[in-house]
Amino acid sequence: MPRKPRILILNWRDIKNPSSGGAEVLTHEIAKRWSTWGYEVSHFSSYFKGAKKEEIIDGVKIIRRGNPDARHFHRSVHFMAFLYYKKNKNKFDVVIDEIHGLPFFTPLYVKKKKVALICEVANEIWDVNFPFPFNKIGKLIEKNYFRFYKKEPFLTISNSTKNDLIKFGVSKKNITVLPMGITLPKKLPNFKKEKKPTMVFVGRLLKAKGIEDAIEVGKILKQDLPDIRLWVIGRGEEEYEKKLKSKAKESGLQKSVLFQGFVKQDKKFELISRSHVLVVPSTKEGFGLTVPEAGIVGTPAVAYNVGGLRDIIQNGRNGFVVDINPSSMALGIKRILANDSLYKRLQEGATISAKKLDWDNTAKVALSKLVS
Repeated sequence: MPRKPRILILNWRDIKNPSSGGAEVLTHEIAKRWSTWGYEVSHFSSYFKGAKKEEIIDGVKIIRRGNPDARHFHRSVHFMAFLYYKKNKNKFDVVIDEIHGLPFFTPLYVKKKKVALICEVANEIWDVNFPFPFNKIGKLIEKNYFRFYKKEPFLTISNSTKNDLIKFGVSKKNITVLPMGITLPKKLPNFKKEKKPTMVFVGRLLKAKGIEDAIEVGKILKQDLPDIRLWVIGRGEEEYEKKLKSKAKESGLQKSVLFQGFVKQDKKFELISRSHVLVVPSTKEGFGLTVPEAGIVGTPAVAYNVGGLRDIIQNGRNGFVVDINPSSMALGIKRILANDSLYKRLQEGATISAKKLDWDNTAKVALSKLVS
């Protein structure tokens, strides 16, 4: 019986990294299933303070070296991954090159099978997250690096990203859109909704995630809904969190916006379950895992009409996508909260949509592209 291919994943972060997000959830959920199915899986990612340099998580070997920021050059996870692979190339049969703004450029040094995994094409996110000139440099590199991957198969998670890849020159026949899954606590919460109208934001506190717009939405809604509240679940850089808290105070929302910080899985689902609406004002998403997470506990989403989010939110069925400005989002939320029959219909639709997602399907489809 032939040996199953040994898989190496190159990614800037792993599931335990404090800055990990939906992409790391996706990566770990499929990797741990491959391990369960008898595949040897290693995940090379950046080091973070207090982390072990190597450990096994759910059967997946995690190796941590370097900094996730490519501006660290020879100390970056990208360069460290190159050194690691050159030394250990005989231990692996297939490499997954996971792209977050920048790839690992595996076509330049990996001769064995390679698969690119990309959740979103950054493009305008460079301008939101990075100052000049790094935003321009990043966009220029991104515009040109896809030519190195012309022969490689791509895995992505939404038709929006697929279309972006095609615009950047990736052949349509080389792109597979993965069906997505959802990670749930052992027991789903069943809490009553809060008596006061409550919005919830879930995600890394980054400018590109739109948290500043979420606070602005709260400010607008407070004019007609004085009891409106916003729960913020997630963490970010200390200085940026201070800025957000100052913005909330300046907006007269110091008692209305509650920063929950990082919370464990059970607590996260409890808070989402008790909230009325999930707000997702992101600049762009690959998929937006928080939408089905909220939907499974009967909390519909109102999101900006951007790539990734428009793929999973069906207007009027499981939530609303709105124009990209706080006023439009506030109007959408107010519309939902003012109409009980509409709200119940959205709740039902959100739950039905979320129940269709299964990580086993994601792992099977992805694996088929690795071993074909």
